[in-house]
Amino acid sequence: MTQSTAPARSSGGPLADRIFGFAAKSAAWLTLALLAAILLSLTISAWPAIHKYGLSFLTRTVWDPVQEDFGGLVMIYGTISTSLIALLIAVPVSFGIALFLTELSPAWLKRPLGTAIELLAAVPSIVYGMWGLLVFGPVLAQYVQTPLQTAFAGVPYLGAFVSGPPVGIGILSAGIILAIMIIPFISAVMRDVFEVTPPLLKESAYGLGATTWEVVSTVVLPFTKTGVIGGIMLGLGRAIGETMAVTFVIGNFNQLDSLSLFQAANSITSALANEFAEAGEGLHQAALMYLGLVLFFITFVILSLSKLLLAQLRKGEGSKT
Repeated sequence: MTQSTAPARSSGGPLADRIFGFAAKSAAWLTLALLAAILLSLTISAWPAIHKYGLSFLTRTVWDPVQEDFGGLVMIYGTISTSLIALLIAVPVSFGIALFLTELSPAWLKRPLGTAIELLAAVPSIVYGMWGLLVFGPVLAQYVQTPLQTAFAGVPYLGAFVSGPPVGIGILSAGIILAIMIIPFISAVMRDVFEVTPPLLKESAYGLGATTWEVVSTVVLPFTKTGVIGGIMLGLGRAIGETMAVTFVIGNFNQLDSLSLFQAANSITSALANEFAEAGEGLHQAALMYLGLVLFFITFVILSLSKLLLAQLRKGEGSKT
């Protein structure tokens, strides 16, 4: 008979497995407990504002700490609009960067260019804010806002989006700064997921005569769509939660006079950063906590929609096969 060469199982193995399993389960439950505790504490702190305004808080544009009259529509609109502008700019640019680095870049340029882009993520947000206010704002006002107002003057609807004084701060400026900030995150994730596509699939497509765009659109993107959407959601979460850079360039104006992209506005994070330290106990502080609760639910809704989108994509794959 041949003697088994399998290593003997340590006598402490089952106990170690049980301890490891308990620790892993405890970590998972601790995460859920912390999330529930944050949600509960926000709700309790915001309850005076919730009790007084209810859901009408989301549609009110008044923000008057002196008269203790509050509404969150201006901040919600500023948060969503700046984040959407950032995504509209950052996603195509990040896709182009990832495509170039993985498919078109020469070998000698790939590593230094990728490192340089990733270094943008290490720049503190306050530096972006100062640069946006002192350098980018005047350039935007002179070379972008003024020409756009001249070009669309008198044009119905479009003229309203570029109305207002071209001072270089406002929703558009904040959206562009956010786009610059989230490009490193989205492009890094896209590049990494593009690189995990099996080379055999891409080489087969090239061998059949496909162009680079056809390989990316029909092979790489379908194979990596989960990672791509995850990178976009990571960038969106970064844009929604950004505070200091937005505070410098959005204008911190608590009124919604028009839908112009040039007007000064406010965001939830900027309002919290500017007012929370000076807010007295009572309705003002409760209204700020209500804004924090709204920001929490905005993030939750975005993550839920991304999960539903991924599930729909997987369902579509099953129907095709």
